Amino acid sequence: MKAKKQRKLITFDWAMKRLLRSKANFDILEGFLSELLDEDIVILEILESESNKESKAGKFNRVDIKVKNSAGEFIIIEVQYDRELDYLQRILYGTSRVITEQMQESKPFSKLVKVISVNILYFDLGHGSDYIYHGTTTFRGKHLNDDLLLDERQQKLFGNTQIHNLFPEYYLIRINNFNNIATNSLDEWIYFLKNEEIKDEFKAKGIQKAKKSFSLLNLPDKERLAYAKYQDDLRYQASLVESNYGLGRLEGRDEGIAIGIEKGHEKGIEKGKIEGKIEGKIEIAIEMINDGESNDRIRKYTGLTDVEINGLRKG
Repeated sequence: MKAKKQRKLITFDWAMKRLLRSKANFDILEGFLSELLDEDIVILEILESESNKESKAGKFNRVDIKVKNSAGEFIIIEVQYDRELDYLQRILYGTSRVITEQMQESKPFSKLVKVISVNILYFDLGHGSDYIYHGTTTFRGKHLNDDLLLDERQQKLFGNTQIHNLFPEYYLIRINNFNNIATNSLDEWIYFLKNEEIKDEFKAKGIQKAKKSFSLLNLPDKERLAYAKYQDDLRYQASLVESNYGLGRLEGRDEGIAIGIEKGHEKGIEKGKIEGKIEGKIEIAIEMINDGESNDRIRKYTGLTDVEINGLRKG
């Protein structure tokens, strides 16, 4: 029996731009975040973020969405396609900006809201074998190697028992490192992010709703056309990056060849000079041998060794 062809789904970044901002689809985003953060996430609202504003420069390379959950925390979800060597510093800046933007004047620092940064990466960031990395802030004793904890008064003030809950958290999902084997519900979401496919047997929270909502067949004609254009633009952007990289590599190679030829030419001249000097010494030695001169005198005038001179005598 022929296998049933999987339904064609839109990519997660397009869903973030067009579908997931609607309250009717909050449960999809809640499902993904609940599986990732390992807690039940309820989204209260979508907040203004960089990709809410359609800018030609950044709308292909990066898509982000910022939400506020029922705990009052801010969660930034970002999809990034192109390599950025300073990406880690950029997400640090992003969380810092959210913190400062929501901090009102004359407000105590105890009222600072937690920020969680979720980054879905389609490029290789750093060196590591895992496909999900989680970063938190802890304070460890330099001498006793113990973790600093909140005291009872701080716990009451902050409503938290752990110091790391007061600081931003970072999730790095390195899509290229996922091996396409879904062993748990979170992996089912990662599988979709990598393959744009949701299997019938997947049971992760919100994922079957995503399968229905993300179907190209269910999109209005206008949305399908807009999605097709977006995908074409992505391919064009990727082609530009590849072309510029390839051109730079070729130009670098040609420049290297030119430098190599120039250096080779210089080296050849130098080598010719050395060989010319040796040949000149040999010619002088041969003439002195023909004139019956001794090895001592030949050594004195040519700098050749006895072995070299005797070799010329035999030749």
